[in-house]
Amino acid sequence: MMSRVQKGMIAGLFATVAVSILEAVNVFAGPWVEPFPLFVASLIGMPGNLVVGWIAHFIAGTVILGALFGILCPRMPGQTPETKGIIFAVGAWAVLMVMVFLFGDARLFRGSGGFGMVAWMLVSHAVFGIVLGNVYARLVAREKRAAKLMDGVAAAH
Repeated sequence: MMSRVQKGMIAGLFATVAVSILEAVNVFAGPWVEPFPLFVASLIGMPGNLVVGWIAHFIAGTVILGALFGILCPRMPGQTPETKGIIFAVGAWAVLMVMVFLFGDARLFRGSGGFGMVAWMLVSHAVFGIVLGNVYARLVAREKRAAKLMDGVAAAH
């Protein structure tokens, strides 16, 4: 039986992979806006280092946001898991924006950044939330089905 945090981290990994596919298209076919991994690398003091940005992106999406969603999901508003995921991810986006403007360097949003970058980040966070909520709900449902099958089964020893 997995904990909510473990389910959240698995869901976070799947959601991060989904968003990374979108980002890879932006990086290699565009870029239409500044790639999120470059933005993350700039935030942690290593501007221009795409590899560090990808690593930090996967850690944040899987370990931090995934685990936090696992903890908060049962208490979140929303009718569907996907709605809960969108609410959570847009909230994470809002916290990121506030932190950058209050404590970071707002110059990150000039040049290839600006409104396009902020909008792209909002959309990609919404996609992250949809996948996060969906995968988390599937893991919960799978565990409930397994528990139901085992109900009334005698121990093997």
